[in-house]
Amino acid sequence: MTELSLPRPQHQPQQPPQPQPASPPPVAAVVVLAAGEGRRMRSATPKMLHSIGGRSLLGHVLAAASAVDPEEVVVVVGHGRAEVEPHVTTCLPSARVAVQEQQLGTGHATAAGLELVSAREGVVLVVYGDTPLLSGSTLRQLAGAQAGGDAAFTVLTFEADDPTGYGRLIRDDSGAPVEIVEQKDATAEQVAVREANSGMYAFDIAYLRAALERVGSDNATGEVYLTTLVSLARGDGRDVVALPVDDAWETAGVNDREQLARLGAELNRRVLAGWMRAGVTVVDPATTWVDVGVELAPDVTLLPGVQLHGSTRVSEGATIGPDTTLDDVTVGPGARVVRTHGSGAVVGASATVSGIDRLLVFLSFGLGIGIG
Repeated sequence: MTELSLPRPQHQPQQPPQPQPASPPPVAAVVVLAAGEGRRMRSATPKMLHSIGGRSLLGHVLAAASAVDPEEVVVVVGHGRAEVEPHVTTCLPSARVAVQEQQLGTGHATAAGLELVSAREGVVLVVYGDTPLLSGSTLRQLAGAQAGGDAAFTVLTFEADDPTGYGRLIRDDSGAPVEIVEQKDATAEQVAVREANSGMYAFDIAYLRAALERVGSDNATGEVYLTTLVSLARGDGRDVVALPVDDAWETAGVNDREQLARLGAELNRRVLAGWMRAGVTVVDPATTWVDVGVELAPDVTLLPGVQLHGSTRVSEGATIGPDTTLDDVTVGPGARVVRTHGSGAVVGASATVSGIDRLLVFLSFGLGIGIG
């Protein structure tokens, strides 16, 4: 994925979750493309295993995939396979892993994943493994758009002032999609198009299996592109649907450490906004970081300089901070934890913990603490 220029939202709090349909569209399979090398991360750790919000990039995507209740999930791995494959099992034990021995494009990777998908009909979603803000709600919409018609497939698109690096969706005079052109192959007029391909699709699985056998590699990179299927489907007399996503952050991928930090900050903003709407006081959101696995009760107060990681649980009326980092700590009702760095501890109801040195001694034993 290539960097997407996205402005930080101004005075636009996260919208509350929308009611979901009583009977969400069935999804036969989700294929997650996670075989890329991630050279621009400049890291010994595979890109998919870098984390934001206490969860790996791939872990976030697998959580979104699980939310649509698919019959099968297949993750396509390649670079860093020895590390990525066991991580897949940790995140989602039911998922299966397909190996793309050579990275020859998104079409080639999808074909590798389909080899492990048993379904022969229905909807299959194809998503990237490095888009951590992707939500289950958007995947349900994508699946619903495909399941509700007779199109060969539905492509998730977004608009951006600068979609550099992304393929452009080309429409005809009636507004129907006719082609996706990769930037390397685009004309100057096509590069100016602002509607871009997210790389996420919902396919009629039977059509996808048959069409992939006909996709060539006649392009600037010599790779097999999934995007070729737009013009191929049109030539077959099949419609292609474009579904614009309202929240372009969901399509943003990670290629380097700067993008990792930007998406991490946006995820944290959303997490804090959600907790504040649920009754938690966050005095200084700019200096407060809360992982996605943390649980906070109403009337918890987080003072400046707080970091809550792992499976930390904070009960009602407790105050955390300032300048406190807790990792897998349980805090009882009405407790106060001040200027403390703790891990694996239990802080009792109405207890007060203050001071780094004293707490660390107790934490090594995993004891409950009540210090006046």
